[in-house]
Amino acid sequence: MGDAEQVDVVVIGLGVGGEEAAGRLAEAGLSVVGIEHTLVGGECPYWGCIPTKMMIRAGNALAEARRVPALAGTSQVQPDWTPVARRIREEATDTWDDKVAVDRLVGKGGRFVRGRAAIAGPGRVTVGEQEFLARRGIVVATGTAAVIPPIDGLSGTPYWTNREAVEAETLPATLVVLGGGAIGLELSQAMARFGVDVTIIEGSDRLLAMEEPESSETVTTALAEDGIKTRTGVRAHRVDHSGDLFSVTLSDGSTVTGERLLVATGRTARLDGLGLDTVGIDAARFLTTDEWMRAGDKIWGVGDVTGNGAFTHMAMYEADVAVRDILGQGGLPADYRARPRVTFTDPEVGAVGLTEKQARESGIEVAVGYSSLSSSSRGFIHGPGNAGFIKLIADRSRGVLVGATSAGPCGGEVLGALSVAVTAAVPIASLRATIWAYPTFHRAIGDAMRQL
Repeated sequence: MGDAEQVDVVVIGLGVGGEEAAGRLAEAGLSVVGIEHTLVGGECPYWGCIPTKMMIRAGNALAEARRVPALAGTSQVQPDWTPVARRIREEATDTWDDKVAVDRLVGKGGRFVRGRAAIAGPGRVTVGEQEFLARRGIVVATGTAAVIPPIDGLSGTPYWTNREAVEAETLPATLVVLGGGAIGLELSQAMARFGVDVTIIEGSDRLLAMEEPESSETVTTALAEDGIKTRTGVRAHRVDHSGDLFSVTLSDGSTVTGERLLVATGRTARLDGLGLDTVGIDAARFLTTDEWMRAGDKIWGVGDVTGNGAFTHMAMYEADVAVRDILGQGGLPADYRARPRVTFTDPEVGAVGLTEKQARESGIEVAVGYSSLSSSSRGFIHGPGNAGFIKLIADRSRGVLVGATSAGPCGGEVLGALSVAVTAAVPIASLRATIWAYPTFHRAIGDAMRQL
């Protein structure tokens, strides 16, 4: 290997956060090398946010058509996965090609290198036979991979992760899903609405275990209405595969079977072989950073790899903080008090900040406000598919919201007002005095305010 090539910044991993950081630093006039061994753009455009929401949009369209008899006459729907698979392939340029994303980075002045990168000491990054010396520093944005639990018999079987599920050109007749979090629930409901017989296995005592109990109850009821069976409080003990059938033995001794098995049991950072030990960083499951996204001396971490929320919006947010720090622009450091997240089931479940349980465990003097969406005027007008609620978590002593959940047909959109309220610490007195337009879903925020 020859002398290292000197550049300003090396960005390892060009998912959403890495591409954003590399592009903005290049536009600022720095010499930037971006390294990616898979696809520039990361999980989101190819196997995550965008294609899965296409699947969900298609499933929701079928569900709405089936609601016509209760609202407007008669309807007959014949599900067909073909246009869904075609639309996903068109968005992913058919062969999951990233030329558009690479050209976008290069067009901003960045340099792209395809390969696996490893840190070889302070400021030093190797990619095959190439070596770079980053004067300003290194940005680590290697993202996450699906966690594959050590279940007896699972290894070596043709199980699905979210990637195989998104790439499917045809759907199975039956599907077993391991994991009752956002990914498992979204894919389960979308496929169920196309006629797939789905069974979800979740080790916790409820689905969406990290969210409010009311969210779990609302989503569980909605999934049951789509014919989805859920088994909570049990874990997969063993997996067997023969021919076209998976058989999953559960911890209670029962067995469930399916033509396909989807593993959606969480995500873990891609850190293996990265060489973080050469710069004194001992990372376990995720890369720990400070409020400026610094993971070490001249090392920044952004996106899913930091463990601060595997969401595109979080990756973009963290990239912005890191870029401003690298460029010495100042501004506000990272603040995670009002992390927003949306589970795109039908109904959608949007949440921001703390849950009631988290707030109480933090020692906050909690006040709770709640309103049912189905009993609101807009819920009555909406008719079928109107399940949902607004739940507000307030710090009574400070007089501000510290968390909120918005579940309903437009739960993710209604969340916007609540995100602003939590982020800006808007006084509850001001929120209570706000004029909420009628008849809207977001007017239920005002109803919940009165319960505080």
